[in-house]
Amino acid sequence: MPSMKNQKASSFLEMMIIPIKFLRGILIFLSLFLFIILINIVQITSILFIPLSKKTFRKINTFLAGSWWSTAEWMMRKSGIKVVISGDELTPRENIILISNHQGMSDIPVLFKLAKEMKQIDHMKWFIKDIIKYVPGIGWGMLFLDGLFLKRNWDKDKHKIEDTFKKFFKNNIPIWLILFPEGTRFRPEKLKLMERIAKSKKLPPLNHVLLPRAKGFTASIQGLRGHCKTVLDATIIYEGSAPTITDLVLGKVSKVHLHVKRFDLEELTNDKNELNHWITQRFYIKDEMIRKFQKNGNP
Repeated sequence: MPSMKNQKASSFLEMMIIPIKFLRGILIFLSLFLFIILINIVQITSILFIPLSKKTFRKINTFLAGSWWSTAEWMMRKSGIKVVISGDELTPRENIILISNHQGMSDIPVLFKLAKEMKQIDHMKWFIKDIIKYVPGIGWGMLFLDGLFLKRNWDKDKHKIEDTFKKFFKNNIPIWLILFPEGTRFRPEKLKLMERIAKSKKLPPLNHVLLPRAKGFTASIQGLRGHCKTVLDATIIYEGSAPTITDLVLGKVSKVHLHVKRFDLEELTNDKNELNHWITQRFYIKDEMIRKFQKNGNP
């Protein structure tokens, strides 16, 4: 049997682990925040290049974005978070449209890992809420990166999306376009609302994801056909409940599973109703995948 002295030493070490992880998390958070504010300052000065060369302006901001995202991905790994990627084999440097389930802010650095492996972390584009553009750091940064800020008014958002896609085509801009079609993070209260919507549409209930909204996805397929070759369907699965930002800071997240299914964009139709059906079915598949993981431990 272990001695009383050894037991006390073990207890002391266990007590020290939490504050050490907390301090490490705080240092990582502060480092990333200060870094991105510095990047914002450089981005503002990059406006001077627009009259001279818009291409140079885009290169500067692409480099800055890739630098911050790569640093965030590296720090995520150093903090002990392991992203286990499974599924289809992917081709690096492809222009893609990626759809994913959305459980929390922690989903975003998980996708950094995938983008970095595919050598496209500096070309990520996001569908994001309009209010985010007023947030220092990430919000301000995305203003310089052709971020698709949406006001939830489709008549207005549609024209903005179409204009941005035309810019991608015209300037042959590499993109990794990321969408969270659920439109919000997965929450029990949101699930109850979606149960009523599913019932009204004569669809079976979902338990681990929400019904997707197809408009942004449909517009992306229609607007980027010929520029993007691939649609990636990513399913993020946590071991347990989705972590909060506090959980990340405290180092409570150790492993995340990311399962990816690849589709050739040309295999998908342009018909709105068929695309709506396709993406809805993909989220029912995600729901079943998460259920099986919780039962068996494999995605």
